[in-house]
Amino acid sequence: MSNQNPDNTFVFGKKNYIIVLIGLVLIFFGYLLMSGGGSDDPNVFNPEIFNFQRIRLAPTLIILGFIVQLFAIFSPANSEDA
Repeated sequence: MSNQNPDNTFVFGKKNYIIVLIGLVLIFFGYLLMSGGGSDDPNVFNPEIFNFQRIRLAPTLIILGFIVQLFAIFSPANSEDA
C-alpha cells in the first residue's frame, strides 16, 4: 500500500495559509521599499540610496516576513480549519 492520505486533506490549515500570505506580502513590500534610489547619470552620486527606508525599514520588513513564514510553518494546523 502507498503512504498517501486517502481523504486528500492539505498539510496546513486555512489559518496557516493566511499567515503564509501575510509573510509573503511583508517580504514583497520590503523588497519594493528597497528598490530605487539610484541616479540616472552614472557619474553623479545620489545619497538617497542610504536613507532610512532602504537601510532600516526594508530589511526589517523582509526579516519580519521570514519570521512570519516560520511561524506559519511551525504553527499547528487545526482540524476544524478545513
